[in-house]
Amino acid sequence: MQTEKLGFIGLGNMGLPMAKHLEKAAYPLSVYNRTKEKAEEFKGKAVIADSIKELVGTADVIFTMLTNDQAVRAVYDEIAAENIQGKLFVDMSTISRAISLEVNQALKAKGGAFLDAPVAGSTGPARDGTLIIMVGGEDKDLQRALPYLEKMGKSIQHLGENGKGLAAKIAVNYFLSTLYASLAETILLADQLGVNRKEMLEIINMSASGSGATKAKTPLLIDDHYPPAFALDLMLKDILLAKEAGAGFPIGKATLETYNKAQQAGLGKEDVIGVIQYLRKLKK
Repeated sequence: MQTEKLGFIGLGNMGLPMAKHLEKAAYPLSVYNRTKEKAEEFKGKAVIADSIKELVGTADVIFTMLTNDQAVRAVYDEIAAENIQGKLFVDMSTISRAISLEVNQALKAKGGAFLDAPVAGSTGPARDGTLIIMVGGEDKDLQRALPYLEKMGKSIQHLGENGKGLAAKIAVNYFLSTLYASLAETILLADQLGVNRKEMLEIINMSASGSGATKAKTPLLIDDHYPPAFALDLMLKDILLAKEAGAGFPIGKATLETYNKAQQAGLGKEDVIGVIQYLRKLKK
């Protein structure tokens, strides 16, 4: 069977390494990014499209990895203006279910197909191809996309109709937001009690309280330096999506307030666990 031509729109911290896995698998690939410099890494191995229109015109299956509702709406408004009959679109962004369902309806009205397929995992798993991909949409569309998704993720979970992938992602990130805030508070308490931070993190990671999330943030906490694998701004966006979806729980309300104030303190571009810097100032 002839290999379909692939397209990838959005080459940010997550999208670029994800698209690289498709390139390495030698699929016919076109890429597009609004800031063209980010596409230079694909020169000579993939087609660097000059526009969304050009990419959509040449690709059969198109992946998008974008920042927020506004970016997704803008890109898919352009896509919906093209001839998309028979094409499959896989949006891997973390956005509101309402926008995703609107996009789904608009594309299907023009003969296209759509999956919401957000991911669990930050830049490390994106580079390693070990993301967990949560999919909402029709099974036939998933089967079409599956060989390509398997290059980017270690687990592809089909959760039901369109919107269900995003529902799971919003819930996962709601949990992570509370976990990271709690981890930061725990480390500050240990600091206050005179426990060596590295030893404290070793205990956490070896115990029942440890997880992939705590292990991933351990080097940042030990160095007390927070370059963004997953920026605090993005986590705040996802907590707000959870609030919009109905997460009006006490812990969630406190977590939202904490991240809001950390962003206002200028920490939005830091890694999410950089929230510890805001919390530390509260103790002074």
